[in-house]
Amino acid sequence: MTYQLYIGDRTFSSWSLRGWLMLEKFGLDYNTNIVGLYAGTYREELAHLAPARTVPAMQTPEGYVLTDSLAMGETLVERHPEVNLYPSDGAARALARTITHEMHSGFMALRDACPNMITHVWDGFEPSDAVLADVARIEELWALARSRHGQNGPWLFGEYSLADVFYAPVALRMTTYDLPASPTAQAYIDAHLNDPAFLAWREASQSETYDPWPYPMDLGRKPWPGDES
Repeated sequence: MTYQLYIGDRTFSSWSLRGWLMLEKFGLDYNTNIVGLYAGTYREELAHLAPARTVPAMQTPEGYVLTDSLAMGETLVERHPEVNLYPSDGAARALARTITHEMHSGFMALRDACPNMITHVWDGFEPSDAVLADVARIEELWALARSRHGQNGPWLFGEYSLADVFYAPVALRMTTYDLPASPTAQAYIDAHLNDPAFLAWREASQSETYDPWPYPMDLGRKPWPGDES
């Protein structure tokens, strides 16, 4: 049972990372297909997957097409109940689904002000009040999940779940823009930064080059954590 996954540039596409993690982290069989998101060729490359117009997109072994990361995740939950993409405990599962869906539909200030990128850390970025409010809400959700259900591992619900898939790019954005984080939140962010799957994703991104840079800022650049040496 092999899924076909279509993703954009690893350097910038946070939604592509989500689509990839939900297959990679749970050991599901898939093939990766790269489309030219920043080259502008992705619509032609996705034309055979109508109605797909964005990445990630996923085609099931039967040929069904999913064109949204949340639809992809919920479909995988249905198709692979043995994998526990959400926690098996009922209370944890309800909270995991709730905060996953809130991430999918919210935090627009953070998204707009802090485009996803995993090449470096911006030096001197000053977040707006709206961005800080998003960060505060995110930390509230993380702390709630960790305090109630996260005692048995480094992830929001102890073991890795779909909630961690959806919050992975949030952890990366907080790193890229050097946003404030409590010690508990930073420990969760570090779990993402040191996750072997993310490290493999970032290594694969190193071959991607851009001229001009898609998201310029008049700021200095600091090394990405782990690149200092």
